[in-house]
Amino acid sequence: MDDTTALYIHIPFCVRKCLYCAFASTDEAPLAIGEYTALLLREMELRAAALASPLRATTLYLGGGTPSLLEPDLVGNIIDGAARLFWLDPSAEITLEANPGTVTADSLAGYRGAGVNRLSLGVQSFDDRMLERLGRVHTAREAKDAFALARRAGFDNIGIDLIHGLPDQSLDHWRDQLRMAAALRPGHISAYGLTVEEGTPFARLEDQGVLALPDEDDAAAMFEETAEVLAAAGYEQYEIANFALPGRRSRHNQVYWRRWNYLGFGAGAHSFLREPFPGIRWRNPDDLGTYGCSLADGVLPETDIALLAEEDAMAEWLFLGLRMLEGIEEARFREEFGRPLMEIHGTAIEGFCAAGLLVRGGGRLRLTRRGVILSNRVFAAFL
Repeated sequence: MDDTTALYIHIPFCVRKCLYCAFASTDEAPLAIGEYTALLLREMELRAAALASPLRATTLYLGGGTPSLLEPDLVGNIIDGAARLFWLDPSAEITLEANPGTVTADSLAGYRGAGVNRLSLGVQSFDDRMLERLGRVHTAREAKDAFALARRAGFDNIGIDLIHGLPDQSLDHWRDQLRMAAALRPGHISAYGLTVEEGTPFARLEDQGVLALPDEDDAAAMFEETAEVLAAAGYEQYEIANFALPGRRSRHNQVYWRRWNYLGFGAGAHSFLREPFPGIRWRNPDDLGTYGCSLADGVLPETDIALLAEEDAMAEWLFLGLRMLEGIEEARFREEFGRPLMEIHGTAIEGFCAAGLLVRGGGRLRLTRRGVILSNRVFAAFL
């Protein structure tokens, strides 16, 4: 059994929930942040004790919600707990997501001192009009200031998140956003297309016909423009929506795409272990009260536990691995599942190769440039 794991810590608190957000988060928290942090540490203790054999953590990611609402000493407590319970590697990538409107020079210096060595700034846009429409609590000026403050606090590994396909957004506008982001020279840029999720305010506005989103052709053009502008600025596209300068790929996110072990802690967090083969998944309840009551009783708050069928694991291995532009190794598929990839999905793969969406070569299978644009069509065939 692989004895390494990634750790994900979910912080569900926000100043104000964004209009497009479907993550497990709240701006009406029934728990104090310090109380929640104590619950996180209790869950980590229970999980470490429940594992059949110890796991060593190679990455730690604090996501949300808005983790930058935590005081640095609370972040330090979480990192110390991970080191104590999961042998957190001294060279581990430790990421904290931050809303630019919630950080100061002191808090950033505190996070760095607590052991955070990678910052992910949720910028989303450098246009105040767009930020207001998204329901963000920061301004474009605050985003740029937060980046500068992070640099001064000693962060040399900073990622920026952007969203395209926003209401009334044009291709020229998106191109300008990309250039502003690249001009800051973050190590990493994530550029996601807006998805209108069920149950969000954006979904209600769309149902009412008042959410003027770019059409499919314009959205595809923005996607293509992303790769072109960032490539020209020296960024490598290593995953469908992720771009990095040399040496600055997200180590933590690659765990998900490579189907390696990860343990999630906190309300709404998800977990996956490769053993028992071909894998087991579970999640924590979104509700903070349910989460807290379970831990108060000394019981892990896991729900929706699913032992994967081999067929489902094969499909996951394929569509997750193909998100990486380097593609997947056919030999590793056979090593994992004992059968050749083409024996399982040969008909679909050959069809996509003929259509110019996939290409085989050098023992690898990967998306073509056109396949990246139409990746959802490819992935759907393996679900």
